[in-house]
Amino acid sequence: MERVLEECERASLDFSADPVHDLRVALRRCRSMADGLLVMDPDPAWKDMKKAGKLLFRELGELRDTQVMEEWVQHLGAAADPVTNALLPFLAGREVHLKQQAAMALQEFDRKQWRRWITYLPRRAARMRTGTLLFKHLALERWTEAHELHRRALRNRSQIGFHRLRIGLKRFRYIVENFLPEQHVAWSDDLKELQDLLGEVHDLDVLWATALQVNVFPDAESRSKWHARIIDERTRRIEKYRGKMLGKSSLWQVWRAQLPVGEQIESAALSRLKLWASILDPDFKHSLHVTRLALQLYDALPVKRPATNSQPQDQRAILQAASLLHDVGRSRKEKAHHKTTYKLIERLTPPLGWSGEKMHWVGIVARYHRGPLPGAGQNALAGLTPSERHSVEKLAGILRLANAFDADRSGHIQRLEVHAQNGFLEIAAQGYSPRQRPAENIATARHLLETVYCQPVMVKALRAKAK
Repeated sequence: MERVLEECERASLDFSADPVHDLRVALRRCRSMADGLLVMDPDPAWKDMKKAGKLLFRELGELRDTQVMEEWVQHLGAAADPVTNALLPFLAGREVHLKQQAAMALQEFDRKQWRRWITYLPRRAARMRTGTLLFKHLALERWTEAHELHRRALRNRSQIGFHRLRIGLKRFRYIVENFLPEQHVAWSDDLKELQDLLGEVHDLDVLWATALQVNVFPDAESRSKWHARIIDERTRRIEKYRGKMLGKSSLWQVWRAQLPVGEQIESAALSRLKLWASILDPDFKHSLHVTRLALQLYDALPVKRPATNSQPQDQRAILQAASLLHDVGRSRKEKAHHKTTYKLIERLTPPLGWSGEKMHWVGIVARYHRGPLPGAGQNALAGLTPSERHSVEKLAGILRLANAFDADRSGHIQRLEVHAQNGFLEIAAQGYSPRQRPAENIATARHLLETVYCQPVMVKALRAKAK
């Protein structure tokens, strides 16, 4: 990470043909790294770095596109061709103008801020090891998005479809290039060739649109000949792409075989949420302990009613995620942090394997780990059916009580047991004493669970078993 940021700064000091290309490549790598790490690390510096390089990257991109069009015109047209003689001077004039704009953007490039990021961001990136299941999961997200764009592009064959496919494949390639070194060694040549093919298809589309816009064709015959040449070059590249990317042995399947499958997908998604929470939560050790206690309660409590088809089936996973994330709002402010937690989770893009509905439930459960009880008219509960609300209240009641068992953040209470007695629920807690400070919090927190089960909840000390 640090090396790439330094390359970007060095390239920005010289503004000749090759360094302009080098700067654009370095900027692209920095921005693609930030794009990947921003998924794991919510630090706003990643977004700031992307934004800082956006203007310069766009100016350099337009300059590069113009230079590429000049090469295509020289390749497709003869020296005496009137279209060639009209296009080349136009593109040369545009190149001069774009170089001036790029030079101005380069002068505005904040190198001091970039040097600060060179020091700060690599330390944050070092917390996330490359080649792990987390980055394979992120690559699978990009693979899934790109594969869907591939299907659409081959179905409708439109220019915009292939342009979007090029961008989707590029995003997949950058994750592999930056974070999966083993896969990059095996896949890099194919990924570069495919991106080049789709890039040339895009260049040809831009060239044709530019020629029409400038109106360089002296007659219909000239227009038809140039269109035929461009379509021929474009078709050959698309057919070459199809040859590599269709069928059971396509590169799509080769890549998919080395990415997470089955339970690995949901496990990696939960690990990503856990990492995100650990970066935000100022006392994540407490949240880990609350998660353990909440799952003990969930597994031991009697099943009140099964999940219906309108509800997420894996409510244990929802509780686990809500427990891990319940204190992320404390990274913004302590007061009413449960509401901030809900807002942060609502804005979070669900990782692959988790639906938007499931993440919404996580946010609601985390929202009610403290504070006022769930009640009619509250925005967080809007749209839930009575059955869904009942399930949410049960999970929130479990989390609220588990959080109260560690109200002093000592981790002193380690084990919980639940017994259904005659008309009430008995929770035996190892290390619990009614005379200690958490007892008051526990007495208050158990009320939501009592409401859900319509039974009193009694908490007592779990006595050590005789040897």
